[in-house]
This record gives sequence, C-alpha cells and structure tokens, in this order.
Amino acid sequence: MRVLDRYIGGSVLLSIFITLVILVVLVGFVTLMDELGSVGKGDYTTADVFYYVLLILPRRAYEVFPMAVLLGSLVGLGSLANNSELVAMRAAGVSLARIIISVLKAGVLAMLVVLVIGEAIAPNTEQYAERMRASKMSQQITLKSKHGFWARDGSSFVNIRQILPGSQLRDIYIYEFSQERELRVSTQADFAQYQDGHWLLRGISQTRFLADRVESRSLDEATWDSLLNPNILNVVVVRPTMLPVWGLYQYIDFMHENGQEATTYEVAFWSKVIMPLITLVMVFLAVPFVFGVLRSVGIGQRIFAGSLMGLAFFLLNKVLGHMAVVYSLNPLFAAAVPGLLFLGIGFWFVRRVH
Repeated sequence: MRVLDRYIGGSVLLSIFITLVILVVLVGFVTLMDELGSVGKGDYTTADVFYYVLLILPRRAYEVFPMAVLLGSLVGLGSLANNSELVAMRAAGVSLARIIISVLKAGVLAMLVVLVIGEAIAPNTEQYAERMRASKMSQQITLKSKHGFWARDGSSFVNIRQILPGSQLRDIYIYEFSQERELRVSTQADFAQYQDGHWLLRGISQTRFLADRVESRSLDEATWDSLLNPNILNVVVVRPTMLPVWGLYQYIDFMHENGQEATTYEVAFWSKVIMPLITLVMVFLAVPFVFGVLRSVGIGQRIFAGSLMGLAFFLLNKVLGHMAVVYSLNPLFAAAVPGLLFLGIGFWFVRRVH
C-alpha cells in the first residue's frame, strides 16, 4: 500500500505542481501587461515592473492554489484512468476508499505547501513589492522597521508608529532639516487624520533648534501639508487576505478594542484558517469525478470541467465574502459555506460511484 500511495500521490502532486506553474505564469503575464502601463511614473522603470511582478507571484500562487489543486488532481488521476491503471487497481481489490486515502495523503502535502506560501512567503514579498512600487512612483524613500514606518517628505523625515484604518495615524514624529542637514524642528503628534488634501495633527509637542537657543511649545491641533497621502501609507499594511493568521487575529482584537468594524478582516481570518481544508476538499472532489462523469473523457474535457468548478468556487467565495461585509453575515459562515458545499458535492458523487 505504501508503494500505491507513493505512485498515486506522486502522479497527483506532479500534476498539481505543473498546473500551479502554468496558472501562475498566465496570471503573472496578465499582471505584467497591466503593470507596464505604469512605467514612467516617477522613477518606475521596466526593470522595476518585472521585479514587482516577480515579488507578487507568491500571492498569485496562493490565490489560484485551490483551482490548481483541483485541476492538477483531475489531470493526475485522469492520466491514471486513461492508462487503465485505476481499473487495474480496482480489479486487484483496492477499494475506492483506499484510493481516496492515497489521494488525500498527497493533499496533505499540498496543504503544507499552501500554509507556507500563505503564512511565511506571500505576506513578506507582497509588502516589500508594494512599498518598492510606491517609493519608485512617488520618488519618496520609505522604510518599515520595528520602530514603525519611516518616509522622506521633502527635507523632512517622518516616523509613524501606528497606521490605522480610515486614513488615521497615531504617534507621529516629524524631523525637519535645513539645507546644511541640520535639525531645525522636531514635532511629535499623538494623532493625525487626513482631511481635504492635508493632515490634521492633534496633541502636538514641537521643539525648534535655533542658533542660540531651543524653543518648545504645545498645540492642540494644526494642519500639516505633506507629500505623504493615505495611498502611499496603505502599502505598509498588507491586504487582509495576505496577512498571516496570527497577525489578522491581533489586528481584529485591536480594532474591537477601539470600537471599529472588523468584518473584512474576520472574513479574511476564517478564509485563511479554512484554506488548508479547502485544499483537501479539492483533492477529494477530483476522485469521484474521475471515477464517475469524467471517467471516459479526454484531458481537455477534464481541464474544462475543473476550470468551471474552480471558477464557481472562486466566485462563490468572493460573493459570500462581500455579502458578509455588506449584510453583516457571520464571517465563519461566509468563509466555510463554499468548502462545505463542494465537500457535499464530492460525497454525493462518491455515493453515485458506489
């Protein structure tokens, strides 16, 4: 049985890998063509476009992974069916349940791969890519460190400790330098809100460094005209679907403590938690299809059927996610329904095959 597991699993995993590479290349090519239209904005060059697309490929791979698993499993098992190997296995006394277990073992390995991509690789590369792109286009120097977000704003350097939803900042430090690179003004603000094209600072402490003395003052609020805008600052925060699970959990807790709506992040959290199980569902779904309605068709028809199912899952997942935000549906329900529906379809086809 170990030999059988390795043979079936190897065929399925190889097909999943090839399918994933093809899908990522196709999506990456479309992204590249779209991104080339931004060349020339600031210092953004063609080489930067290729580098940017390369960096966001892990996110693209994570997004298309369920479809790649379904298509790859259909192709891998379909090749075994076309060579009558699955028939020979059944004739030798191997049950359908045992074949499903062999396929699911391969699915577990695929599940580990999607965990690594979604939790360790994609968030870091996505964040770096967006920061690099924004820096090139705005001709600003930006950096994210353990001390917050740093940016160059003309002759000033800005340090922002917390970036909040809704174009809000907390704990801001602004250091203004002269042409001789001497510190002239140091400003600290507790809070900032972007309004009407400029920032409104509150809770301000300011220190001026003059030639013969140092002056300090406090202000309740003041406006701050800056090249920085919410679009530039938002690149520091990875989109909700790309945050690691633990990072999402902490951010949701933070938003609840501050009385803010966190449904978007809750949907993303449960989608990421369920994603490994979705991978297993897609692998499982391929088995009854190959033994049933797709048993005697060609590889092209299997790919077409798998593409339709994958597209249906993708659209259903997106629609329920948006509905959860708009109509305040339970985030766990919205994230789990597509997977449970396809799991139910898989069990129904298994019963029909039996």
